[in-house]
Amino acid sequence: MVIKRAIEPLLRNMARQYPAITITGPRQSGKTTLCRKVFPKKPYVSLEALDIRQFAQEDPKGFLAKYPDGAILDEIQRAPSLVSYIQTIVDEKKKMGQFILTGSQQFEVMTSITQSLAGRTALLKLLPFSIEELEGNYEIPSVDRMLLQGFYPRIYDMGLNPTQAHGDYVETYLERDMRLIINIRDLGQFQKFLKLCAGRAGQLLNMQSLANDLGISHTTVRSWITILEASYIIFILHPYFRNVSRRLIKAPKLYFYDVGLASYLLGIENPGQISRDPLRGNLFENMVMIEALKYRFNRGLRSNLSFYRDSIGNEVDMICEYGQDVFPVEIKAGATVTNDYFRGLKSFAKFHPYLPWGSGLVYGGDQVQQRSDFKVYPSNMVHNMLDSIRA
Repeated sequence: MVIKRAIEPLLRNMARQYPAITITGPRQSGKTTLCRKVFPKKPYVSLEALDIRQFAQEDPKGFLAKYPDGAILDEIQRAPSLVSYIQTIVDEKKKMGQFILTGSQQFEVMTSITQSLAGRTALLKLLPFSIEELEGNYEIPSVDRMLLQGFYPRIYDMGLNPTQAHGDYVETYLERDMRLIINIRDLGQFQKFLKLCAGRAGQLLNMQSLANDLGISHTTVRSWITILEASYIIFILHPYFRNVSRRLIKAPKLYFYDVGLASYLLGIENPGQISRDPLRGNLFENMVMIEALKYRFNRGLRSNLSFYRDSIGNEVDMICEYGQDVFPVEIKAGATVTNDYFRGLKSFAKFHPYLPWGSGLVYGGDQVQQRSDFKVYPSNMVHNMLDSIRA
């Protein structure tokens, strides 16, 4: 089933305003399906195919001459030299929506794009399904099932076993891509690194600790983290520090773009294991954080997310920044709201008293509550909570 993605209206609109559109996102997030659905008359070309890629690399002019009205060029990072030739074409023809470029390596793609297509291309990011997109198309799984299953479209479209699907993903895409980008001498060590990252989901990132656990250098860990971030595997969330005089934690936090992949790397194979896992709260926080990120990306917005933590232990899981205004959100996996859930939010409000929308709580229950200073939403309604802020 090909469902409508939330980003579709924006993509159609951008194609009327820019000669090229560049869509980045993790492998298997649905970029190809989206582009072929929105632009069914455009030729589709995958640069993953060796013969096609060689043609594009060895004779870029001849290759692009085959597509006088433009094309969908999938995995453009495999032939980055094409981009400068595309610049010449779009400058000559001045036609909107000519080329649709996709890529799963954001640093490589963005380097070539910013050098050659700056001002000529709209930049969009597509992550796997959001809960908002699942509604009306698939039965919404239970919280524990979502934490296990994650949101890669193929798992839903084809009814795949998530453990098998995530295992295939790691071997087929992740490990192969890493070997193409960097020289990994010991694959077993890299696999252990991935599992250690999963064990730190939703926690402060301490690269020295990771290096010590693996017996490798801090520099290697930093390099691997950067590559995973570039490949849309992990998301690094930076701390909030604006207008705050007290001492704050400066280390970022680590999340996985897909919580199901993190669960797989932790060795979790069924929802029952999720419910008993000591990291369930971290996985729940990971899922909610990325839902907020999907909400932004699907509307063509950049991340406005950070977190707050000071040196004496006060913290708020998510700070949404809107200009000078902020909306703090606490994330709790429990299904019953307790007064303790609001402790961090109340502490934050003491030094940031102007909160035009109050504060938010996303929890593991299923009821919306509007308290005097707090908007309380279940995890499947993150988009509704953020809609109420934008209204």
